[in-house]
Amino acid sequence: MAYDVARIRSEFPSLESGWAQFDGPGGTQTPRAVGDAVASVLTGPLSNRGTIGVSEERAEAAVHGFRLAMADLVNGHPRGIVHGRSATQLTYDFSRHLSRAWGPGDELVVTRLDHDSNVRPWVQAAEHVGATVRWVDFDPETGELATEAVAAVLSERTRLVAVTAASNLIGTMPDVAAIAAAVHDAGALLYVDGVHYTAHELPDVAGLGADFFTCSPYKFLGPHCGVLVARPELLETIAPDKLLPATNAVPERFEFGTLPYELLAGVTAAVDVLSGLSEAAAPSGEADAADGTHAAHSRRDRLVASYTALHEHEEGLRARLEEGLADLPGVTLWSRASRRTPTLLATFTGHAASDITKALAAGKVLAPSGNFYALEASRRLGLGDDGGLRVGLAPYTDESDVDRLLEGLAAALT
Repeated sequence: MAYDVARIRSEFPSLESGWAQFDGPGGTQTPRAVGDAVASVLTGPLSNRGTIGVSEERAEAAVHGFRLAMADLVNGHPRGIVHGRSATQLTYDFSRHLSRAWGPGDELVVTRLDHDSNVRPWVQAAEHVGATVRWVDFDPETGELATEAVAAVLSERTRLVAVTAASNLIGTMPDVAAIAAAVHDAGALLYVDGVHYTAHELPDVAGLGADFFTCSPYKFLGPHCGVLVARPELLETIAPDKLLPATNAVPERFEFGTLPYELLAGVTAAVDVLSGLSEAAAPSGEADAADGTHAAHSRRDRLVASYTALHEHEEGLRARLEEGLADLPGVTLWSRASRRTPTLLATFTGHAASDITKALAAGKVLAPSGNFYALEASRRLGLGDDGGLRVGLAPYTDESDVDRLLEGLAAALT
């Protein structure tokens, strides 16, 4: 698949700053098309949703376009797309919605590999209703989270399992589909944190077996917000607290207040940018309609081609980076799983990771340090709350960025 990184970089005004950005796991840079879409909706005629006048119609179109775009991205149904301020907010909301049916004797499963946003809401919800939390460990030597380890804690009392599709700290991608099969055999629901995963792997929510799947558009070129995906028929069974005049329709019943139409348009634009990463992605129309079906050469088809090309591009850069790191003294890489994203966590003998981050910044290379809210994972690795230096690749990363990072590390470690 053709991947022209120079063309892609030209779409990001922020890269004109001269910085090499390795902070993608915390939030990617934003392409011009996304900013233009946000500005266009925000500054054009805009009212609350409706069908009377252009301002109402534009709001309606922004919502409709957002649901179609996200459905294409995750291979879901538009009526199963819920907008939220962030993935953390959505998970807290749904932990409250779902825990109404739980009580003493019920069990929730969380893992030590996950970002705290897919741990603490469930732990706290269990505490509020008297349910029990079961913890699943991962192997700190390999970074692997075994399906068998999840299956071992399941029982007829298990109500929900929360697991990441990809660790934002060390990149590990567990076998979510196999975990889903075990969870469903136990009669439980699977809540998948796909925030880091979606930036590097094209989601197929049904294929993964996720009952709930969250992601954050700002991790894949979009504006700051969150998205939850579920089957519409599952959402129909969940009754959240809401204002009396507010609609009870799905998915709107979970979206409180007036939606940020400009951000929804930005998400749609981000998905369109992703669908055009590969020159082999044939231009065409969008999804057919709200029934979630797709025509030949649809946006989903283009996304498949683009993610294939992106994967090849990022894997090549990761190999270049890992080869360079292997030649540097005192570097420990904690990203070791057999299936993982191009995200590396490193520590350095005799040097605090935060000091290395500062040294790199002097050369306009941004590689942040910390635990990145993957607190349980950082502690399990023996890195405490300090974590390490995280290097994340993104669609706009090129070989010169990687070389600048390696040169900066070599200088800082000598």
